[in-house]
Amino acid sequence: MTRIMRIAVRDYLAYVRTIGFWLSIVLMPVGMSVFGFASTMMDRSSPAPAVAVVDFTGGRYAHALRQAFAAAEPQERPAALLVPAAGGPFPDPATATARLKPLVASRGGAPGSLDAAVIIRPSGDGVAIDLWTRNAADPSLERAVRLAAGDELRRERLEKAGVNAAQLKAIDALKPQITAYSPKAAGERVSLRDKLPGLAGFAMGILLWMVVFTGAGMLLNSVIEEKSSRILEVMLTSASVPEIMTGKILGVAAVTATVLAVWLTLAATVLSLQFPDVAADLASILFTGGMIGYLLLFFVGGYLMFATLYVTVGAFCETTREAQTLLGPMMILLSLPVAFMSQAITHPDSPLLETLSWVPIFTPFMMAARAASDPPAWEVAGTAALMFATTALELWVAGPAFKSGALSTGRFELKVFFASLVRRQT
Repeated sequence: MTRIMRIAVRDYLAYVRTIGFWLSIVLMPVGMSVFGFASTMMDRSSPAPAVAVVDFTGGRYAHALRQAFAAAEPQERPAALLVPAAGGPFPDPATATARLKPLVASRGGAPGSLDAAVIIRPSGDGVAIDLWTRNAADPSLERAVRLAAGDELRRERLEKAGVNAAQLKAIDALKPQITAYSPKAAGERVSLRDKLPGLAGFAMGILLWMVVFTGAGMLLNSVIEEKSSRILEVMLTSASVPEIMTGKILGVAAVTATVLAVWLTLAATVLSLQFPDVAADLASILFTGGMIGYLLLFFVGGYLMFATLYVTVGAFCETTREAQTLLGPMMILLSLPVAFMSQAITHPDSPLLETLSWVPIFTPFMMAARAASDPPAWEVAGTAALMFATTALELWVAGPAFKSGALSTGRFELKVFFASLVRRQT
């Protein structure tokens, strides 16, 4: 046990003493914040688009567009320039198109330039709208015009059918009163608190994915570096293979736990200050219903399962380039559970997800995301037992594979790997 702890402390200090480790702790929340608010910052820093609206139907639709633009969010609110059609500078839609298109095509910010032009003309029983825009990749203006014009067309048809403006306003104000209930909800009425277990499970699954992605990379690089420098051979003279593997896994686990502790503390602080009610409900769910133990069970089991696999792979690789050839398939396998996690929140009792919960590489992610559905105790015990049994099998296989790989100087070869297992059995 002493040798295991010495190896774990050695690997832990090798990472936490570096400047890059602390920079990653600080920069990751900053990067996530920038990523989350990038679109908002872009919208606020961008000037409101200048849009010319020409209505050849009498001005009704132009008025509807102006109201829709005024109701938009401040950072998305277009600056509409309503150009009268009747008696104005444009006798017909073709002339309006010919004169406005060069202004839309001109460089933004130039005098008289436009970001978009909306030309509305009669078409049969309805209207046709030509939208000329400089930014064809932004669908927001087209969506706003489509919705506003569609609502106005509906009102026009209802008025022709004899429904007056007051009745239209009353009809538009009609909304059904829907109250969601669930026998699993506290007081039977569904609230945000009842959705938190599923969100917490999903968040834990994402955290596990991040920990495996980063921690396993550390394990892999550590083993490859120590193998190339012959440090592993020296360590094998004073410690057994299980002790070395366990120590390395625990050391990197402590590193990732340190990072998670900082990030979770920061997130909990922000959540408590901004949304104290949500923070209180989340704490109650995690610590009074036993959910924290449930999540930790699959978190720890999932980490051990993947960490053991990465340590073994690292022992068979001489360089990082060789490891990359094996990491590709492993990362694909690791990414598969994430594709089903969001579905596990909304469809936790799906037969497919219940089946995937029994597949070891899916187990920690699926069972975490299905936490809100309260899986039966036999399913929790069975999937956890299978997950830890898989980890035990990995350790049994990894022992001779690790020793063989650590002492070899060639590339990873299946025959060397299987030969190590045969020697283990004999």
